[in-house]
Amino acid sequence: MNYENYDSLAGARELDAADPLNMFREKFVFPKEKNGHQCLYFAGHSLGLMPKQTTDYLQQELDEWAEHGVEGHFEARHPWIKYHENITESFSRLVGAKPEEVVAMNTLTVNLHLMLVSFYRPTKTKYKILIENNTFPSDKYAVDSQARFHGFDAKDAIVELKPREGEMTVRPEDIQAQIDELGDSLALVMLGNCNYLSGQCFDMEAITKAGHKYGAFVGFNLAHGAGNLELKLHDWNVDFAVWCSYKYINSGPGGLAGAFVHTQHLGQKDIPRFEGWWGTNKQTRFQMEPDFDPIPTVEAWQLSNPPILAFAGLRSSISLFDEAGMDRIIAKRNKITGYLEWLLKKRCSDFVSIQTPEFSESYQARGGMLCIRVKTDARKLYTELKKRNIILDFREPDILRMTPVPLYNNYEDVYRLVEAIEEVSHV
Repeated sequence: MNYENYDSLAGARELDAADPLNMFREKFVFPKEKNGHQCLYFAGHSLGLMPKQTTDYLQQELDEWAEHGVEGHFEARHPWIKYHENITESFSRLVGAKPEEVVAMNTLTVNLHLMLVSFYRPTKTKYKILIENNTFPSDKYAVDSQARFHGFDAKDAIVELKPREGEMTVRPEDIQAQIDELGDSLALVMLGNCNYLSGQCFDMEAITKAGHKYGAFVGFNLAHGAGNLELKLHDWNVDFAVWCSYKYINSGPGGLAGAFVHTQHLGQKDIPRFEGWWGTNKQTRFQMEPDFDPIPTVEAWQLSNPPILAFAGLRSSISLFDEAGMDRIIAKRNKITGYLEWLLKKRCSDFVSIQTPEFSESYQARGGMLCIRVKTDARKLYTELKKRNIILDFREPDILRMTPVPLYNNYEDVYRLVEAIEEVSHV
């Protein structure tokens, strides 16, 4: 899109007037005014804002608890015994999966470990795990510990993607080349489909095909993808995926996570798996049988009964995605992030550079977040913006991360953010 006619506050408001998702902004609670400044919130990649209706969803379950006690498992308006099933259809639409392939449960790294138990099956010669070069620390800790658990030296077993000299992101052809180089020694490809630091997104379908060529399992951490990217996990033949819900999905701090296992791996009673009673046959669960009888869906990976208050927050937030539709969310994501990129390049190129890949027609090269490298004093810029009640992220030594979230950020927010960066940088 050509943004030349929108380089003004009036232009930003014109874009807002034409935005089909603009009404969703009023459905969220923004942090309070500070230092005489209304909040500009661009940290949805870290923690999403609270939907106003979440208070009612939580209160409903507190009322059910008060009224029914333990019988709320069966007599609540949304019976607790199957409360997680309220999320299934929504999650399947969100990540492009069949309902039997997705489940809401646990937290992100717990789910990652559960998946690694099933899909990291190393041998003496096939034991390598390919991960990102600047992956989120929790993912690195998880794969390192899994390698050690199986008796391997993590420094040998874990291989990081290699960007070219002086580059922050990894070129798609270099990912393919690295998979080819590892060849039959590759047991698992485990990437964050949208890198938490650079904002680079990977071609999941191409990577899955490349890994499967060598008999490796391929899984993804969708922490920065679910609710942000168009996903087709089933069609792309991904083996497994995990994601959190407190970033783009806005379920609340520490909110519940999700997991995906492709249908080709379901219904296998002998698959390596850690097991708990909530994953056993629903019809016989309360007969307390001594032997595990797995549910023939991804629900077999469940361990414990659902935490209802956390689920209430997720049920509230996911309903807004159902209402808005991912097609409209993605369309606005492309447009509003493009507007932010254009304004930064036009107004701030002397003191910041964008590290996140540019928009691509061939595949999703990025989501909503932009990673900005500051050429002067990044911490000072971050501190001055925070004084103006502008919330984004700083990462040592010179990185700022900022995300205009389609459901609650508008174009005026973006214009005011860039205006503030420009003003502060000239002080």
